Amino acid sequence: MSALRWTSRRGRALAGEIRVPGDKSVSHRAVMFAALAEGTSQVDGFLEGEDTRATAAAFARMGVRVETPSPSRRIVHGVGLHGLRAADGAIDCGNAGTGMRLLAGVLAAQAFDSVLVGDASLSKRPMGRVIDPLAAMGASITAGDGGRPPLHVAGGRALRGIAYTPPVASAQIKSAVLLAGLYAEGETEVREVHPTRDYTERMLAAFGWPIAFGDGWAKLTGGHRLHATDVVVPADFSSAAFFLVAATLVPGSDLVLRAVGLNPRRTGLLEALRLMGADITEEGRSTQGGEVVADLRVRHARLRGIDVPVELVPDMIDEFPVLFVAAAAASGTTRVTGAAELRVKESDRIAVMADGLRALGVRIDETPDGAVIEGGRLGAGEVESHGDHRIAMSFAVAGLVAEGTIGIGDCANVATSFPGFVALANGCGFAIDAP
Repeated sequence: MSALRWTSRRGRALAGEIRVPGDKSVSHRAVMFAALAEGTSQVDGFLEGEDTRATAAAFARMGVRVETPSPSRRIVHGVGLHGLRAADGAIDCGNAGTGMRLLAGVLAAQAFDSVLVGDASLSKRPMGRVIDPLAAMGASITAGDGGRPPLHVAGGRALRGIAYTPPVASAQIKSAVLLAGLYAEGETEVREVHPTRDYTERMLAAFGWPIAFGDGWAKLTGGHRLHATDVVVPADFSSAAFFLVAATLVPGSDLVLRAVGLNPRRTGLLEALRLMGADITEEGRSTQGGEVVADLRVRHARLRGIDVPVELVPDMIDEFPVLFVAAAAASGTTRVTGAAELRVKESDRIAVMADGLRALGVRIDETPDGAVIEGGRLGAGEVESHGDHRIAMSFAVAGLVAEGTIGIGDCANVATSFPGFVALANGCGFAIDAP
């Protein structure tokens, strides 16, 4: 077990009102597009996580002035599409797969060479799925063994627009191609077999780029400009997911999560939980900067196992670890299919969750693209998160309903997506010990 170890046990009914940190996907893109815009933009609600700070730092190293007047606020002095300068060495993306893949699209069109590196976890993740379409546009990017980081991006390449259908449903692949398309000659179009989240499309429009998009498709032409705009980042749905499941599982809970982003390509877990019997309602629904936002009120409810509709899978790919916990605590059997992408996230999330749940006495059978989970009781035990922030937080939720204490190893990377998680969780009803 890692020295950075949590323990989680039964606490009290979850109650009160909380706000989870800002949306990570929106935070990455807000700083990135503000840097490439002409003029000065203000970003409020910016996620103060290691991943998003790494993206801001990457642009600062390429000559963009990024100010931090207060926590969760950034003032970005944009340099325009062609104003970036070569960094003085490799650009460290930390644990941020979003940051690396989107930066690859931007850097493919610059006049200078770049090198993108990441931490041990990111260095194991496949990048060929981004490199291939960028190469088809004229980019020159070489990777390490097995198409993994570091990425060496050659400068001075003229890009041309393409029509592309990604082999897997991935907003990161789509976004990398669209960002390269800003610099490309002609039209760039992405069509997806399964629609993915459209943060990039919505934000490009907000920054003034002519773009057409709908469910599963987007197209734009190069040669325009991005114009500075202020962005309010909604609360992150993936971070809210842990509290949605926790309050559902713990008897007596009645919890409100404020101003959560409800992008329709992000909230598959919400629909899956409701199909399982969850009591989650929306209050004060509104639109901010093109994104749907609402307060979510969640009360305890008894869950039952379901066959998770495959059409929901692309819209909940980051939330499957905590769904596995909900399924383990539900009555009956839950079946997940169509989720092979989970095997190439920060960890092989299917294998890691299966190993951990088995250690807690849960019956779970892995399949190549999912799992079959027999609900019932969760026992005490020791689990390993393998440095995956979402795995660590999911097993913290499991501790709320386990028959004893759960020890969770290797929890340092929680700071990448959810700084302050332990304090916020313990304040509303969790019982996590994190030395």
